[in-house]
Amino acid sequence: MASVAMLNAPCNIGAVKFEVKLKPSPNLFCARPSVKLNRRRVLTIRASKEGHDNGSSSGPLRKMGLSDEECEAAVVAGNVPEAPPVPPKPAAPAGTPLVSSLPINRRPRRNRRSSVARAAFQETNISPANLVYPLFIHEGEEDTPIGAMPGCYRLGWRHGLVEEVAKARDVGVNSIVLFPKVPDALKTSTGDEAYNDNGLVPRTIRLLKDKYPDLVIYTDVALDPYSSDGHDGIVREDGVIMNDETVHQLCKQAVAQARAGADVVSPSDMMDGRVGAIRAALDAEGFQHVSIMSYTAKYASSFYGPFREALDSNPRFGDKKTYQMNPANYREALVELQADESEGADILLVKPGLPYLDIIRLLRDKSPLPIAAYQVSGEYSMIKAGGVLKMIDEERVMMESLMCLRRAGADIILTYFALQAGRCMCGEKR
Repeated sequence: MASVAMLNAPCNIGAVKFEVKLKPSPNLFCARPSVKLNRRRVLTIRASKEGHDNGSSSGPLRKMGLSDEECEAAVVAGNVPEAPPVPPKPAAPAGTPLVSSLPINRRPRRNRRSSVARAAFQETNISPANLVYPLFIHEGEEDTPIGAMPGCYRLGWRHGLVEEVAKARDVGVNSIVLFPKVPDALKTSTGDEAYNDNGLVPRTIRLLKDKYPDLVIYTDVALDPYSSDGHDGIVREDGVIMNDETVHQLCKQAVAQARAGADVVSPSDMMDGRVGAIRAALDAEGFQHVSIMSYTAKYASSFYGPFREALDSNPRFGDKKTYQMNPANYREALVELQADESEGADILLVKPGLPYLDIIRLLRDKSPLPIAAYQVSGEYSMIKAGGVLKMIDEERVMMESLMCLRRAGADIILTYFALQAGRCMCGEKR
């Protein structure tokens, strides 16, 4: 029930009688005074969260109709409506030493005091629009789990893939990149299946574009899924990866993908000169609108293991160190950057992601082009494993890792967490 206080004060129109009704709320409303025979006015000030005449605790507040001048006159007369008192200073725990304040003017913690302040001053943000969802596809109808990548599947291109894309779009992730599991019987030493217009990837692109015309489709341009040797290029009998001959095949692959409707072709092979050659091939076929995302700094990393299981694309012999970059090298990334920029790349990618934040920042500082980072399968699987073992909070670590990639300078992130992170950002329950 509201408490009532009677206040009397002189005024140039006679004595004014104030009736103050208080309820626990910071909102104050003034009532129109009623004139009595003794020439005294009654001013009702209610501090109430809700103001229905019937005492209801819900509904809009009822204004009492007092003018601004009358409210101000009451305050000038010294009849200031009550408000909550100044809160007491929080007590320190027993045993806290008494010390003088440090003589410092700059205290950065002031800008971190509340969640509102922290959000206002946050320098880096992430949204589902920053994510590209890598999806594995195969010829089968059923989705096949990938043992080394919990939560990831080889998706049936006509069924499971379409459903997964729909889920991603529901949470704002509208960009995907396709990686095919090609039947062994179609693999050859020259990877000719890579540019088959009716191959798995072109068919899938046409299907997705028919159903989701505004879906942004990235494709992988490399021979390893199609090679009987498991390398990104054609292998000579002495084990050397042939550069220019491989680029010739990659150009035909990129054109076939563009013809099917790909928005962005992404050469991941690390052959010299392939960006310029692919740009020329696309333009010659009328695909000037198709973008190139170059794997500019792709390192010969040990973090790719689960991915190669997903595509069954491990090299039959040797490794990829003669064409992928040495993980120990930093300045070499600038050489690749300058080549890709001059050859017409539209987006520059760093792979892997989190272990190579310095390279992401280097490219961000040195190039005006958009920067992409690939949070690779090994990074994904480690976070998943840590979450399963209860060693870390999977969702928090997932979001922190993505934020770190953004903070380092990545405009977009290729991540197997895209759907899960999108749901997290949209507030959905897993």
